[in-house]
Amino acid sequence: MNRLDPRIRILWIVRSILTAAVLAGIVLGVSRFVDPTWLPGWLPAAVFVGVGGLGVAFAVLRYRAWRYEVREDSLYLERGVLTRVRTVVPFVRIQHVDTSRSPTERLVGLASTVVYTAGSRGADVSVPGLTPSDADDLRERLKRLAIRSEGEDAV
Repeated sequence: MNRLDPRIRILWIVRSILTAAVLAGIVLGVSRFVDPTWLPGWLPAAVFVGVGGLGVAFAVLRYRAWRYEVREDSLYLERGVLTRVRTVVPFVRIQHVDTSRSPTERLVGLASTVVYTAGSRGADVSVPGLTPSDADDLRERLKRLAIRSEGEDAV
């Protein structure tokens, strides 16, 4: 089983801290807009610490849970903190594979491989937290395996 690059934890942690800061800012704004005596002055800090702490813990646990493997006939993904999700993507169902790099991923030197499958709306899976070369290698490998499996299953 393959693990994600450890730098993905940094990205997830920074996102959770930014979310905590925005929520604390909203609480601060509401407390000043409404009645300053209605909400305690320590509440924005408590929101930031609470939400930020939960986000950091969730990011670490999420990293520990994420695994993927290219098997003989499928791509296998295992992930999830509260709800464990195991996904098997047969190569015959793969329609196309992309590599993407969001601005935040580029900032920490990471990329994602996105696998689009046939069958239902929103039927795509993503493998985040890969180095750009690993994401490109995975994309090319999955493409070759999907093409080969299509030939084997052709009527």
